[in-house]
Amino acid sequence: MKVLKEVFIPAVKTLKILEEKAKHKDLNYVQKNTYEILKKFVKVDEKKAEELKTELSKIGRLRERHIILLIDFLPQDKDELKTVLYKDYNMLKEEEKNQILELLKR
Repeated sequence: MKVLKEVFIPAVKTLKILEEKAKHKDLNYVQKNTYEILKKFVKVDEKKAEELKTELSKIGRLRERHIILLIDFLPQDKDELKTVLYKDYNMLKEEEKNQILELLKR
C-alpha cells in the first residue's frame, strides 16, 4: 500500500471514525484497544476541537501537528505546554504561549 497523503487529526475525530466503523463491522484488536483508550481520555467534543483548531491556526508559528497535539492534550500551564511542544516550545514568543494557554482554558 502506498501512502499518498499524511493528515493529522485530533483524537476526538479518530474516536468518531472508530465509532462509525464499529456500527458496520467488528473492530480488530488494535482498533478496539484504541477505541477504549480514546473513550477514557478524549477531553473535548468534535465541535470544540474544530473551534480550537481554527483559533490556534491563527497563531502563525504553530504547525498543524502542534495544533492537533495541543487539542489532544490541552496543556494548562507553561510546563505542560513545553512538554507537548517539546523542542518547538522555544520558537514561540512569550505572548504566543500565553495566548495558546488562554485559548485552551476556555
